[in-house]
Amino acid sequence: MNRKTKLALLEMMLRIRKTELRLAEIYRSGDLTGALHLYEGEEAIAAGVCAALNRDDFITSTHRGSGHCVARGMPLRTLIAEVYGKATGCCGGKGGHMHMFDVDAGIMGTTGIVGAGMPLATGLGLSIQLRKTSQVAVAFFSDGASNNGAFHESLNMAAVWKLPVLFVCENNGYATSVSARRSTSVTDIGVRGAGYGIPGVTVDGNRVDRVYQAASEAVRRARAGEGPTLIECQTYRIRGHYEGDDWWEYRDSAEVEEARRRDPIAFWQAALVEDGVLGEKTLDEMNARIDSDIEDAVQFAAASPLPEPEQAFVPAHPQPA
Repeated sequence: MNRKTKLALLEMMLRIRKTELRLAEIYRSGDLTGALHLYEGEEAIAAGVCAALNRDDFITSTHRGSGHCVARGMPLRTLIAEVYGKATGCCGGKGGHMHMFDVDAGIMGTTGIVGAGMPLATGLGLSIQLRKTSQVAVAFFSDGASNNGAFHESLNMAAVWKLPVLFVCENNGYATSVSARRSTSVTDIGVRGAGYGIPGVTVDGNRVDRVYQAASEAVRRARAGEGPTLIECQTYRIRGHYEGDDWWEYRDSAEVEEARRRDPIAFWQAALVEDGVLGEKTLDEMNARIDSDIEDAVQFAAASPLPEPEQAFVPAHPQPA
């Protein structure tokens, strides 16, 4: 990994974290309505996986998908405007935080239906294979979704047809309020790949370098026609399931504080400083650039108009004639 890539991974994790925390501030002010599911603590996964992709590759995501959207390069203006429910959002204000789509960025939908992105990514993989392109599709999903039928059906079909799909399980320890320890019979979800005859790997999801390396190898396999890979990234969901969730009723605060000490951004930043890759001036410039972009997007979104009532009957993404 060269210096440019190392710094880009840090900047992307910071961009995701700062965007999420700014959305949390706006939510607490009362300016946002609806559910808000934030990605704090899991940034290394989105940053590491998406850094291994090309611009024309595809991803599908979850209800906790804004981090993936930032990592894939969705413009912050259209992302935050969508969370605001404004007409200038990526889906014209119709999708909100849980349902975002941007074909130009290869984001083929975040979805509030648990596990629903896996069949979509499998279908995208089949499309790639039939069109004979070198693209890949990535399905981000959670430990909870790994126990859905969609997981097994998607992995099986992708394995049988050797589709160019990466199945990325973000094992953050909880499916809403249910601990993975209570719902999942195996410690490492990655071992399930063996049941379909495909590689299944488990990595520390708080180590962006390890995520990037695992994703890069899986992408190489997929582009070479060797089929899908299951990557489990073990991480932790710092915040509640959604903003306003009484998370202290189902987990101990000491568990959360321990997870904060394993912060993926703090680890990578310290590693780059120690290696002589990152200096104070570079970090200050990075933070200033991100802060400026986020504030510009917030001001744009706040000033944007709401959709007109008649837009309720117009498709957000009209089909070509």
